[in-house]
Amino acid sequence: MRVFTAVVEKCKSTGLYVGYVPGLPGAHSQAETLDELNDNLKEVVEMLLEDGEPPVDSEFVGTQYVKVA
Repeated sequence: MRVFTAVVEKCKSTGLYVGYVPGLPGAHSQAETLDELNDNLKEVVEMLLEDGEPPVDSEFVGTQYVKVA
C-alpha cells in the first residue's frame, strides 16, 4: 500500500473541494464532499499507477505560515 499526500482547497465560487497530489502530474479532482474528493483522487492515482510508475516531479514537504505586517 502506498500513501500520497493531497492538497485540498475549497473554491469560493463553486463551493467544491478541489484537490491535487503535488508532484504527480494529472492527479487532481474536485467534489462536493471531502469523502467524495478522496474517492476521486484515489481513483485518479490508481489509474496513473496502472501504466507503471509515473514520473514524480516533486515531493510534498509541508506547509509554512508567512507573517506579514
